[in-house]
Order: sequence, then C-alpha cells, then structure tokens
Amino acid sequence: MAKLHGTPCWYELVTEGPDLEGAERFYAEVLGWSFRDAGMEGFTYHLAAAGDDLVAGVMEKPAELGETPPFWMIYFAVEDADAAVAAIRAAGGAVHREPADIPGTGRFAVVADPQGAGFGVLQPEPMPGDRPAGHAFDQAKPGHGNWNELMSSDPEAGLRFYSDLFGWEKSRAIDMGETGVYQFFAHDGADIGGMMGLGPAPVPCWLPYFGVEGVGGAIARIEAGGGVLAHGPMEVPGGAHIAVARDPRGAWFAVVGPNDAP
Repeated sequence: MAKLHGTPCWYELVTEGPDLEGAERFYAEVLGWSFRDAGMEGFTYHLAAAGDDLVAGVMEKPAELGETPPFWMIYFAVEDADAAVAAIRAAGGAVHREPADIPGTGRFAVVADPQGAGFGVLQPEPMPGDRPAGHAFDQAKPGHGNWNELMSSDPEAGLRFYSDLFGWEKSRAIDMGETGVYQFFAHDGADIGGMMGLGPAPVPCWLPYFGVEGVGGAIARIEAGGGVLAHGPMEVPGGAHIAVARDPRGAWFAVVGPNDAP
C-alpha cells in the first residue's frame, strides 16, 4: 500500500467571488470537471470531481488576503496535523492557519516553508471500507493532479525541509543552464514533482500540474475560455508535454500529457 504521509492529496483554488461558477465553467471546459456545493454551514465551498474522484476545492478569496491575486494551493497528507505544524515551526516555517477540524474530511492547517512558499497539510479521516483517503493525485488519470512544482529562492534548503517533513527523496536532476538545476523529488519510489529556482516567479510558490489527454487541445480550451498561455507546449523528459497558464482570474496552473489527444 502506498504511503499516505507526504502524498499530494488535495488541490484548492482560492478565487475572486462571489461568482464561483464563472471560474468553474473554465475548469469544467479545460479539465472536464463537474462541481457541487460541499454543503458547509456558513461557508461556501465547492467540490470538483474528475469522474468518480473528488480532486479539488473552490472557495472565495477571504477578505484578509486583500490584493493577493487568485491562486492554487496544494495540500499534502500527514499522519498527524498538529505534529506536522510543530515540525514546520521548528524548522523555520510559518503557520497561516492553525490546525482545525473539517467534519467528514479531517484535520488541516495552512502553512509555509522557510522560504515562504505556501501549502496545506491534511490529516484525512479514515475512509469507509478499504478505499484509501484522497484520489486527487493520480498520474494515470486525466483531470487529476499529476505533478507538483516548487519555485524557491533556495531550492536546496527547500528539499531538505520537505525531505525532513514528508520523507521525500532526491531523484534525478536536470541542468537547465542559466535557469539552474531542476531537481526531481520522489515519494514512495515514484517521482511526484520538481524543485527549481524562482525563475519568473516573483515569490516562492507551488504550481500544480493537472493531467490532460492532449496538451494541444487543453491549450485551445484555455485560450477559448479566457485563460492566458504563458509557456508551452514544451516536451519534458519522458516524452510528455506541458503548458503553463493563468485562468481568467489570474490563478496560475499547468497541464501535462501527450502533445495531442488520441
């Protein structure tokens, strides 16, 4: 059985409100998602599904974030949310939201690594039967999380931090010349993401990649829906292609898959 601790387990879009449906129409066209209200009392939170799997959440940007543009956040599963938050603090990271319970989901917190890249941790509640918690990350299924990329002011320090926290291991590395080294990292024996310098990013951040059946078709849907292509299509090691884009409200994301749909 795959190790839960350190697994990407949820993707969350924090966008301009109150019209969440506008953002959802874009991702429904680009990634094939369907949406429904999570039914949280006093709080609007919508759930995105790819087929039978819940893969992402959509929420209105809180007022305290001010002029912060819309963004995607990645959550990683932990065995103990409170212990993970304590370890993050001890390592020099920040805690933006203290651990709290979500009925029927688990215990979560919103944090940042020592360089300032924000992410979430989630201690999932046990699922009924033998079904493991979390299906948002699946590199074999379109519409699911496929890759997780960190742009950091100190990627070597970042790798040490996340290795200590999640047990990730250094994998292969690619020299990208002036851009620096792109360092793959592995979890439970499989590459799940990469780390690099800041590049064009103004601040350290995580970028989610979602799987698609064809990157060319996804680019066409992104642009038809009012999104902006920033980079790609570009072939990456292994033969897949990627494209990096912004949705119509400015949230950055990426897609990965074959260059053309079958």
